[in-house]
Amino acid sequence: MHMNPSWRAPGDLLPTYSRKFASLPGYDPYSQGPGSYNDTFFTPSYLSNSRYIHRLDAAHRAKLAAQHRDATSSSSTSNPLSTSSSNANLHRMAPSHRGMTYDIIEKEPPSDDEHLTPLPSRWNDQDKYSGLELSNGGLEVRYTGPVNKHDHEAASVRADHPMPPQCGIYYFEITIQSKPKEGMIGIGFSSSKASVERLPGWEQESWGYHGDDGKTFYGETNHNNQGKQYGPTFGANDTIGCGVNFSKGHAFFTKNGVFLGHAFRDLRNVTVFPFVGTKKQPPVHLTANFGQQPFVFDIDGMVKKEKYLIQTEIYKTSTANLQPPLDESTLLQELVAQFLAHDGYVETARAFAEEVASESAALQNGREEPLKMYEVEEDVEAVNRQSAEIRAAILEGDIDKALKYTNAYYATVLQDYPNIHFKLRCRKFLEIVRRCNELSFASAKKEKASNGLPDESAVFDQEMELDEQVPEAESWEADGMETEEPEGNNKFQELLAEAVQYGQQLRSDYPTDEHGGDMKMLDDIFSLIAYSDAKRSVHGHYLDPAGRAIVAEELNSAILVSLGKSSSAALERLYQQSEVLVNEISEDGGAGAFINVRNDFLLE
Repeated sequence: MHMNPSWRAPGDLLPTYSRKFASLPGYDPYSQGPGSYNDTFFTPSYLSNSRYIHRLDAAHRAKLAAQHRDATSSSSTSNPLSTSSSNANLHRMAPSHRGMTYDIIEKEPPSDDEHLTPLPSRWNDQDKYSGLELSNGGLEVRYTGPVNKHDHEAASVRADHPMPPQCGIYYFEITIQSKPKEGMIGIGFSSSKASVERLPGWEQESWGYHGDDGKTFYGETNHNNQGKQYGPTFGANDTIGCGVNFSKGHAFFTKNGVFLGHAFRDLRNVTVFPFVGTKKQPPVHLTANFGQQPFVFDIDGMVKKEKYLIQTEIYKTSTANLQPPLDESTLLQELVAQFLAHDGYVETARAFAEEVASESAALQNGREEPLKMYEVEEDVEAVNRQSAEIRAAILEGDIDKALKYTNAYYATVLQDYPNIHFKLRCRKFLEIVRRCNELSFASAKKEKASNGLPDESAVFDQEMELDEQVPEAESWEADGMETEEPEGNNKFQELLAEAVQYGQQLRSDYPTDEHGGDMKMLDDIFSLIAYSDAKRSVHGHYLDPAGRAIVAEELNSAILVSLGKSSSAALERLYQQSEVLVNEISEDGGAGAFINVRNDFLLE
């Protein structure tokens, strides 16, 4: 632990433990106006890999996307001929490999991420002593009111949100810009019940570290109580940090980047807010940092140590108690092979089994006890169900072929799962629009080239071909532009007509949301025809080829269920169960708060 206050100086490099801020857009908290954080999502560096912060970020992006869609829909209603949204550049989250399989097949309970408690981001205008002045987006607090000689009276303020225990460790810092010599500052945390006319620690459910004597106070209703000696005094130009380790149930403070030790213990099942107060002796000026800027203290290093200790315990866990007992290598081999066979990659599963058998034979030499020979269980149904052909057809964008094979091999699946049939048909419409868009883009590129605004690499390639094939004098007549453009335009018109006709048939077949239909989805994808470059429109994400994989996995899961098999492989169920367990033990700040299963253990 060390002191490194240099980040506050303009132009200085960030501390080594806060490099992740270097990739973020420039941010100056002192240039923000009141309330500016309402529409901003920030990530403190020490929480950048936190499962909780990822859930917050996903919920925030979903909210922004919904607001954007609502605004676009409202704009379209008021001005149906407007195409101004075609240049929107809305952030889109990449779909997962098995995106919506469990929503459709196994009805996973809906997520409550929209109800997550946000991180504290500013002081609360509605939860402060009336004489305090907040400015700069709620990060600065001043007391300029009258002097009050009563020692037990103070002016305090709480943050806008409580510290989330799911973070494992929560930390913030206060910098004292100015205070009178006789002034007193208290920094800490409290529940919403503590009075804002008392310093932190002078009320029940309130904890604080005071600068005038370096003592800590907890729930002291009598201001004459002596408190407990804890650390050094602090005053103007000092930066004091306050952290709560919910996993271990203790709190700590820092001064100018130096760790001062544990101040309070047995903090269990508490809902507390960052809390700061001052005696009524002006002028007092404090600034807060809730993670929008790098911290003076190396909180990143502390969190990494906690994470390392927990991961070490995880890696020590033995699989010997499983039934049947398997060593770790064999367990992983079984999981991988079953996943490959389950998802239809039968040839890959066989190759994997052969590779494992070869390695096991090589390791056998010189061992007293023979190694368990790994054998993959033959999945006859996986070989015969032809799901690999269906998947390949969808991933290639040939939906007609996928529908043909599905109806031939599994005649009742599309009837039993009409929502998947609907999505396959929507995917066919999108593939037609994709080809239209590609032809339109190619035509626009040629038009630019004819106007003297070509792509440099395209010009170079074209000139090379012309020089090799035709005399210079005949190059303009032989470049094919006059003969290819009408042909390309005709193809575009044919595809456009096909898209319109197929879209009309879809609308006719699905007039309501019944029988697997989704009217909103139809409205979204039909709007793509109105744009010259559909991929850049507000609904352009529907054209992403990644959408093929989602439909393919949903159909594969439906096929598996129709055969009496699980819709997911054992490896996927293991991952999902791990996610659920980690979330469960992180709710109250347990060890799970420091683990992100996807980022820590999966290779993307």
